[in-house]
Amino acid sequence: MLGQARAMQDVFRAIGRLSQSQATVLITGESGAGKELVARALHRHSPCAQGPFVAINTAAIPKDLLESELFGHERGAFTGAQAQRRGRFEQAEGGTLFLDEIGDMPLDLQTRLLRVLSDGRFYRVGGHAPVKAHVRVIAATHQNLEQRVRDGVFREDLFHRLNVIRLRLPALRERREDIPLLARHFLQVSAQQLGVEAKRFSEAALQRLAQYAFPGNVRQLENICHWLTVMAPAQTISVQDLPPEVLETPPLAAAMPLEHEPAAGSPAPAGMPAEPVPEPAREPGPQPSAEPGWEPGPAPAALAPGWEPALAREALAQLGAGQAQVWDGLLRRFESTLIHAALQATHGRRREAAERLGIGRNTLTRKLQELGLEAQDTDKNEL
Repeated sequence: MLGQARAMQDVFRAIGRLSQSQATVLITGESGAGKELVARALHRHSPCAQGPFVAINTAAIPKDLLESELFGHERGAFTGAQAQRRGRFEQAEGGTLFLDEIGDMPLDLQTRLLRVLSDGRFYRVGGHAPVKAHVRVIAATHQNLEQRVRDGVFREDLFHRLNVIRLRLPALRERREDIPLLARHFLQVSAQQLGVEAKRFSEAALQRLAQYAFPGNVRQLENICHWLTVMAPAQTISVQDLPPEVLETPPLAAAMPLEHEPAAGSPAPAGMPAEPVPEPAREPGPQPSAEPGWEPGPAPAALAPGWEPALAREALAQLGAGQAQVWDGLLRRFESTLIHAALQATHGRRREAAERLGIGRNTLTRKLQELGLEAQDTDKNEL
């Protein structure tokens, strides 16, 4: 795992804090952002590191087979069950079971999983004797589980069982300063795999990459670097050598300096101008102190006249790249920017920020939790 961006450093620190814990962890983030890498790191730095790490993608296995995959089956449990089979829970005994795309798990299996998380016991398909599971569970999803609970397709009690500690993995466009580091690394890896000399990026090519939205996140960047290792005609990769999906997509915004992390905080949301929000005029006199646990961050992107075209370009870029859930992704970034601006303007005073936004204090608190903006020392579920 590589990353110098502040958001990634927060993830690394969370992994360190969890090194002596076997608590259940829920990893959220877009597809291709590296959720399984985080799960493997949590396992590697945990008390059960000597045990196995077993991963299963619950969305990739047919519903009729998923129960047997998870819990195993007894001989004769169904047609074709000619021998007893150990499921993933038994295979992960003493280690970690990683349940990827947990949001797609069928409701009836959610009930069985909840029972395992509650009392640590399960039954094989067709079995009558309980099997004890000594397994740490790490789950991951690219979906909004709170919304799926409201839609009635995900059990609320299971959500709370999984949501003991939540780690949000940022999308690559949210940590664009890491793109050069990752791109160079992937070029080296691709060269080693193919047995050729590693190529180099020109600064202009790196700048152009940093302006790309990467709807496929780190996985897409890795694939692009492998493509360039094979297809680029020279040892130095120029802008013209980049693949069509990069060149044909309008740049999001002027890229930040490639070799330096921003002085404070994370970059402004991609596609938005980065001018600071001016501090509103205040009446003279004593001012209330900032809310505990809030620290000044970078000025958020200004929603000045003319930001709508930038939003339209971003939406067109994502839609043209075939990215899923564009509405949810852009709405999340829009709400994050508004809330960050309000807290910046009110020095972290949530009641005042909610009033100036025209929403309730409880709504603001819920949005902070949903968007992963809650301060670390005020939210027990966030690290």
